[in-house]
Order: sequence, then C-alpha cells, then structure tokens
Amino acid sequence: MTLMEAQRICRRFYRLTNPSEEDRFLVEEALHYLIEETGNPDYMAQLGSVYYEQRQFDLALKYYELAAEYDHTFALVGLGYIWYYGRTGERNYEKAFRCFDRAGKKGDLNAAYKVADMYRRGLYVDKDPDRFREIIEDLYEKLKGGPYPYSKAPEVFLRLSQIREAEGKEEEAYELLERARPLIARRIADSGFFGDRTIMQEIVGGMYRLRPEGPAEIDLFDLYHLLKTPCLIRFRFQGRPLEVEAVEEESNVVVRFGSRWFRTAEDFLAGAETDGVPLATLYNELYAFEVVREDGTGKD
Repeated sequence: MTLMEAQRICRRFYRLTNPSEEDRFLVEEALHYLIEETGNPDYMAQLGSVYYEQRQFDLALKYYELAAEYDHTFALVGLGYIWYYGRTGERNYEKAFRCFDRAGKKGDLNAAYKVADMYRRGLYVDKDPDRFREIIEDLYEKLKGGPYPYSKAPEVFLRLSQIREAEGKEEEAYELLERARPLIARRIADSGFFGDRTIMQEIVGGMYRLRPEGPAEIDLFDLYHLLKTPCLIRFRFQGRPLEVEAVEEESNVVVRFGSRWFRTAEDFLAGAETDGVPLATLYNELYAFEVVREDGTGKD
C-alpha cells in the first residue's frame, strides 16, 4: 500500500452511504497505514470515528486519546461522547465536561451544545437552566442562516424547540422541529449513524407531542411514533407496494416487515431493507404512506 492508495481508500469510504464489511476493513487498514507512515492526528481521529460508528468503543477511545494528545478538536469531542455516555462501561462526567469545554473553547459547535446539556442536567457542573438557554440561543444565532445537514443546526434547533415548548411557545417549537427533521433525515440517508437516528426519534416524538394528530402526510420517520401501537402501514417504492405491521404480542408491540420481525419500531428503522438497501437510505424515494386501521380505513 502507498500513501496515495490509502488516501484514495479513505476518500472512497467517506462517499459510501451503505459500506460493506469489506469497505470497513479496507478503510481501517488504510488508516492504520497512514497513522504509521505519517503520525498525523487527523488519521488517528478518523480511525477513532470509524470504530465509534461500529460501536467498537474501546478502540475508538484508544485512537481518540492518541489524537487528543495533539489537542485535536474532533478527537476531544469524540472522547467527550465516550465519557458522557459511558460507551466503554464507565461514565465520567468530569472527563466529558473537560473534553467538551476544551473543544468548545476552540470553536467546536458540537462540543458547545454538549456543554449546554451538562448545565441543563447538572452533570459535573451545577444545574443552570439559564446558562443552558444562553448557550443554545447563541448557537442558534450562529446557525440559523445556514442549516446544512452536517452543521450542528438540527441538534441546536431541537434543543431550542424544547426551550420554546417549556415557554409555552408551541408554534415556534414545532417550526424548529420541522426545520431540523429534513436535515437529520439527510444525514441518516447518507451514513445511517445510530446517533442521528436517536435525534430523529426525539424530533418525531416532539412533533407528535405538540400535535398529537400528526401531519397530513406522513413519511418513513413518522413510523418511530406510529409503530408503537398496533397498525398496518402501506407505502410504495418504485411503484411497488410495501407494508409494515405493528402487532401486539403479550405486553409488547413487535414489527413485521416482509418475512422479518423486529422487536421495536427503533429496530425496524435501523435494520429494515428492500432490495438489499436500508429503507432509511431510500427515505426520499418512499411515498404514498397510508396508515390502515383495523377497520380497513386509511388515515385521514
């Protein structure tokens, strides 16, 4: 392998929307080579990210820590997430705060809203809802003019929506969620990262909390809410009809899609495929969603 070959493998991998196990193996090998040959902390942080997305958190921790020794901002944020969520089995809010705060002071918006979250919940620092609101309002002003999918606009819009909802400003809260939703949908389609799916669940949950009747037209991600109770949902892909069913089983609701069964709506959205492609990747090509009730009528 040469430096150019390894860099080409990395560029190709980052363009993939549904990488195979072989693709992941190749990019890991390429990044290991690049780290060994160059010592560049960018490659250490990238390898940490690859392992994080595969939930190999011990390895993610190793390479984030290597990059953080060079004060690498992305690696500091990654370490913050590992300690905040206890990804390796130990939560350490002090370490998480120090990583997020350090990266936030270097201008990282992801780190900044996680610092806000820690003030909101009183994790390591004293609970300070005013400080939480101040940080989120400031981030919103920075992001509101350019809500691109891979900015942190969706996360900030979600948090500001929760602030507005608590203030009784429900219309503004709903509009913020409407702005955040397509941006996260785009991310999910591009990468399928589990963290983005979690954000989408929060967005959809907030929208149905604010408007229990739901939207006039539903799409794939409304199924996070709709499949929590028994129902049959039909939709189409390339003119072909598909259906998914939520079925009550003892005290739980399980989901059937074709011949596959899923324990929850979340598992369905994470793992359902058609023609070997994840539904979430195809969300913009799925249409004509219809909720069919037990009496056979459709959703108004």
